[in-house]
Amino acid sequence: MSANNIATTNNNLDNIFTHQSCKVFEYASQLKNGGLFFKHDPEVNLFAIIAIHSTALGPALGGCRLINYPNVDAAVEDAVRLARGMSYKAAITGMPLGGGKAVLIKPDKIEDKEKYFKAFAEFVNTLGGKYITAMDSGTSLEEMDIIAKYTPYVASLTVENDMSHGDPSPYTAFGVLEGIHAAAEFKLKKNNLKDLTIAIQGLGHVGHPLATELHKLGAKLIVADTNKEATDYCAQKFNAEVVAPDEIHKVECDIFAPCALGAIINDETIKELNCRIIAGSANNQLKKSIHGEMLHKNGILYATDYVINSGGLIFAESLYNKNNNAEVFNKIKNIKSSLLNIFAESNKQNLPTNLIANQIAEKKLRDHGDKI
Repeated sequence: MSANNIATTNNNLDNIFTHQSCKVFEYASQLKNGGLFFKHDPEVNLFAIIAIHSTALGPALGGCRLINYPNVDAAVEDAVRLARGMSYKAAITGMPLGGGKAVLIKPDKIEDKEKYFKAFAEFVNTLGGKYITAMDSGTSLEEMDIIAKYTPYVASLTVENDMSHGDPSPYTAFGVLEGIHAAAEFKLKKNNLKDLTIAIQGLGHVGHPLATELHKLGAKLIVADTNKEATDYCAQKFNAEVVAPDEIHKVECDIFAPCALGAIINDETIKELNCRIIAGSANNQLKKSIHGEMLHKNGILYATDYVINSGGLIFAESLYNKNNNAEVFNKIKNIKSSLLNIFAESNKQNLPTNLIANQIAEKKLRDHGDKI
């Protein structure tokens, strides 16, 4: 592995690696065309990781995630997997972008939010535009606005050009809805969603607007979230059935829509699924690639995560490059046709949809000089 695959932005990372069995160089070796970058600022308690998977198609755009991690390995693994997903997402949707991701290991308390995110912004600046940040789990437009004071490499802000709001989540939800239509058309031979039972895991920035639109279209909803206020709202407004978060994947439904964190499809849960389609917004829904093969063998149609949830990236790219809103919606509508093509090719080759999508994305990256 080249030494260029990993870099740090200070000389004292002892604390972050203390008592850890870190596999950082193993993860860095997966980033043949990018790298892993670290920043530790003890003054503001910042432990930041940026993973860049590829810049062959353009600068690496990916969100800034601020969540708890059990250890450094888990944080680095998450950053690497998410960066790869962003590369593939950009490639398969034709965006002039590479793939990257920032992970901030959430401290017990952020004493000064301005200083904390200023430190992160200065870290982003050290990469000279190779990485562009945006909202993600645990961050909002408020944090992006702070970051934008100190770096130009931000793709989601409170107000930007002719768009009224810089939150990519509604655009992600719109794309997921297009993907659900594609899956229902292909698998269930349905050209509408009326009376279909759809189980939504997670009612956050994407899951809630998705539930709203599905209800309008006549779908029957089953929902789960750790936020009782969110589930109560859906029960009252949408007549949704509420189940526990650890039960939602087990319910009998036509479509299971994971809209929370990743790895929901794993060795344990895959045996408990009772759906015909999986189509949701979460990144890295498959814990391992082999789980896509298992879904395929079990006759469950999987709408590849980085394709169906690409609406947010399409929006963020348009913000950054000052495109108009009409163009954004036209591109997001193409998610349906992209997925229908993947489904058809999967059926033709008798291969899992995640493998078909990977092949398409990897070809585009190789055509631009990436060593995949």
